Amino acid sequence: MKFVAMFQPIQIGPVTVKNRFVVPPMGNNFANTDGTMSEQSVAYYRERAKGGFGLITIEATVVHKGAKGGPRKPCLYDDSTIESFKKVVDACHAEGAKVSVQLQNAGPEGNAKNAGAPITAATSIPAACGRDIPRELSTEEVYELVKGYGEAARRAMEAGVDAVEIHMAHGYLVSTFMSPRTNKRVDEFGGCFENRMRFSRLIIEEVKKQTEGKIAVLARINSDDEVPGGLDVHDSAAIAAYLESCGLDAIHVSRAVHIKDEYMWAPTVIHGGFSADLVEEIKRAVNIPVITVGRYTEPQFAELMVKEGRCDLVAFGRQSLADPHMPKKAKEERLEDMIPCIACLQGCVANMYAGKPLCCLTNPFLGHDAEPLKQAETPKKIMVIGGGVAGLCAAFVAKERGHEVTLYEAGGKLGGNMRLAAYPPGKGDITNMIRSYIHRCQKDGVEIKLNHEVTADFIKEENPDSVILATGSKTLVLPIEGIDNPSIIYGSDLLEGKRAAGKKVLVVGGGMVGCETAAFLGEQNHEVTVIEFRDTVGADVIHEHRVYLMKDFEEYGIGQITGAKVCRFFEDGVEYETADGEHHEARGYDSVVLSMGYRNYNPLEEQVKAIVPDTYVIGDAIRARRALDATKEAYDVASQI
Repeated sequence: MKFVAMFQPIQIGPVTVKNRFVVPPMGNNFANTDGTMSEQSVAYYRERAKGGFGLITIEATVVHKGAKGGPRKPCLYDDSTIESFKKVVDACHAEGAKVSVQLQNAGPEGNAKNAGAPITAATSIPAACGRDIPRELSTEEVYELVKGYGEAARRAMEAGVDAVEIHMAHGYLVSTFMSPRTNKRVDEFGGCFENRMRFSRLIIEEVKKQTEGKIAVLARINSDDEVPGGLDVHDSAAIAAYLESCGLDAIHVSRAVHIKDEYMWAPTVIHGGFSADLVEEIKRAVNIPVITVGRYTEPQFAELMVKEGRCDLVAFGRQSLADPHMPKKAKEERLEDMIPCIACLQGCVANMYAGKPLCCLTNPFLGHDAEPLKQAETPKKIMVIGGGVAGLCAAFVAKERGHEVTLYEAGGKLGGNMRLAAYPPGKGDITNMIRSYIHRCQKDGVEIKLNHEVTADFIKEENPDSVILATGSKTLVLPIEGIDNPSIIYGSDLLEGKRAAGKKVLVVGGGMVGCETAAFLGEQNHEVTVIEFRDTVGADVIHEHRVYLMKDFEEYGIGQITGAKVCRFFEDGVEYETADGEHHEARGYDSVVLSMGYRNYNPLEEQVKAIVPDTYVIGDAIRARRALDATKEAYDVASQI
């Protein structure tokens, strides 16, 4: 497919952007703790500029001292950080990209510990249960804060940026003034629409005054707050029109506040471009360029959005983490070479909240931009045993370093248990990751041998220099009476189509594996009940994923038995014990499915190490964990071997 609309230049205020591909602002924790941009920051943004993105937005940058939302947030509240920003800007400009910086005060979404001062907001309403109660800003303080935005914009301009983006979304400071849900003020900044927008207007006016029209001024707004009493799309369309009248050069449309962050982070089950209809309504309200964002992964839908005039630019957030060279690959029609974002949230959102540098399940190179993969001084003959994601990742990383690599898989398909994770409802994008890893191995020239059970004798014959054991995991089978009954179906066999379940099914295990297996069955109109030892099902599932998993439970009428320790299996059910020591039975099921998780499978380590001392164990072969742990270990080993 040819992409025409996405590669047309566009004018944003005084700035001409070469195409419609945008890197949105994403907290990455690469900045230094003193608010300066690090060498890793420079390398990270340079890589995305090199990959063909037309507009690159530096992550949320703190504009007021005492408003820092995290320990590694870049800052522009004094002149000391300007030079470090200039290094980022210069690196991106050298690759042909334009640069914007997002100006932010976290407001109630910050915390006093990180900020080093009490957090503030339009009104003393906490962001969520357990969060700091913000102090309501005085009228005089609001006017003072306006100046801070202007001064930060001036510093950004001195660093060479082409634009600034004022953060007015997601429940951060400016957003609290705009929404009647969080603005209960009775001064000139509260009450009617005009008053609630006064803070935004004054910021734009101050920024434009300080920058003298030399750079573009953008704003990020919500299309919908997604909470009762908050802004909806009709409000947001009016807000967009109002901001345009204030002299804004472009609008960047996002969605939701943090207590509804499933609409912000959009996990795997959410379809790409899920906010398209909302953005379209806002586009109709303004004549300035509109940027859309919201789980855009591949460029096909983006091309359609721009071609049809439903937006003007498309921001690829997490996709730009997974593949910083996506625009270049689209232009060259190398679509299968694209590395996909599968919205797993494991290395991006989880690390961002934890204050750790971002990493990525599908792109193990993220975070290593400042330290490119080194060619091996002495090429080795390497055997990789196991064709799951850990083995595949280790294979192509080692091959790209110049080693001779052969990957052996005992079965007939690659992908391991990760491949099966794509079967439950809404998880199909995981297949895209598996295919991407396979394609990369094939393109790099990794020799792949399927249906090949490796033995110690075979390793002796091959005489490799190094061995990487990535034998993965198998179904966890605990020593419970009756669990070895052949009528019991393993969840992995069910997903792969090796066994069929009857109409009425009991799924034993209510962690992520069991819950997703239950949803898989529920979608097919089975009558499903899940039994779980813990007090709740899905306790190990990331919040954003769990929201939608529980919706599946509701839609498919999946029953739950919790706080139940299974102590005996029958052909038609189980006996279980509750916390009070009482024993109960759950019987009368057509099928019992075992989905209690996985255990490591590592039968070769001792034998192999005796033959090849330079042997490494990675991924689930060590311990069954997140896929991210597997790929991280694979990269670490293969990059140093």
